[in-house]
Amino acid sequence: MKAMIFAAGLGTRLRPLTDTLPKALVKVGGKPMLQWNIEKLIGAGITNIVVNVHHFPDLIREFLAENNHFGIDIRISDETEAILDTGGGLKKAAPLLAGNEPIVVHNVDVLSNLDLNKLFEFHLSQESLVTLVVRRRDTDRNFLFDRHMRLTGWINRKSGEIREPVPGINLYCDMLAFSGIQVIDPNFLSLISGSGKFSVIDTYLQLAPEYRIMGYEDNSSLWMDVGKPEQLAEAERWWQG
Repeated sequence: MKAMIFAAGLGTRLRPLTDTLPKALVKVGGKPMLQWNIEKLIGAGITNIVVNVHHFPDLIREFLAENNHFGIDIRISDETEAILDTGGGLKKAAPLLAGNEPIVVHNVDVLSNLDLNKLFEFHLSQESLVTLVVRRRDTDRNFLFDRHMRLTGWINRKSGEIREPVPGINLYCDMLAFSGIQVIDPNFLSLISGSGKFSVIDTYLQLAPEYRIMGYEDNSSLWMDVGKPEQLAEAERWWQG
């Protein structure tokens, strides 16, 4: 199976650490976040990984080379010239991800003990185009789902913005926060219609009326977004404890 790790972000919220290295190489418990997630993916049977890069890309290449690419096929999707966000990043990496099996897409700054094999089983059983891992947590931005956990929209509770694929028709029953982990069917790559820099959420909402884009509620004991100094400190406490 294949996976993509989104690692091209500037990591501005983690400055000054990211003034001299990419966010992907910021350490938690003495190990870079990129390594934590590569090892997690390998443990779930992933044998091919694509990592997109932008900020200090050579440091990521050197890190992978020094670790012999962790014994698997790891390729770089180079966004050095322009960072493309999640949608543009997936579209650029599509030739490297081509195949017949589902693809895990994982944010580099997310650490969790989610059972990826159970996620794969759910994705296949639902015959989903996309399966979004979501949690019940306090955040302004949430996906909206119907009673079958099919995506019906997106909301920013702070601004009041609501985006519905079919406005006024797709009533929702649940509001859950995205966890930075998803599984996509390889056919999804050919359906991405945006260009340049754009969020993959735009594509999800565009395709939701016609395709099965499902939510998978994660209730596992560990989930951390390590994108801010206070979150990094919390992650360190978790590792030490």
